[in-house]
Amino acid sequence: MSKMIFVNLPVRDLQAATSFYLAIGGTLNPQFSNDQASSIMFSDSIGVMLLTHQHYGQFTTRQIGDARRDSQMLIALTAGSKDEVNATIEKGVAAGGRADPNPAQDLGFMYNRHIEDPDGYVWELLWMNPAAMQ
Repeated sequence: MSKMIFVNLPVRDLQAATSFYLAIGGTLNPQFSNDQASSIMFSDSIGVMLLTHQHYGQFTTRQIGDARRDSQMLIALTAGSKDEVNATIEKGVAAGGRADPNPAQDLGFMYNRHIEDPDGYVWELLWMNPAAMQ
């Protein structure tokens, strides 16, 4: 079996978080979703588990941090073009996200922007010119 990654995020409002992640291109996996969690898949190998604070607390004894106040990580997802980066940001804003909490970068061969989800987690949307990768 190939490797997969699941990013597990504690969320304040499961419905709002689910709507945001569906808007930026994820699909709901109902097999692992219920009133305590939403499983959002971005590909066959990349998933995000949105967990209510109560459910998340079953997996750790640590206090749940406030991503709106403290930067904990930047998570990046690739896009197929600059236009796709911009369109994804717009869809995320329409679903309750905040565009560009960090400055956008356009280096010619690489373009990125960021979006903050309703809980304050920052995602980078990134396009890289395939010709520049060679």
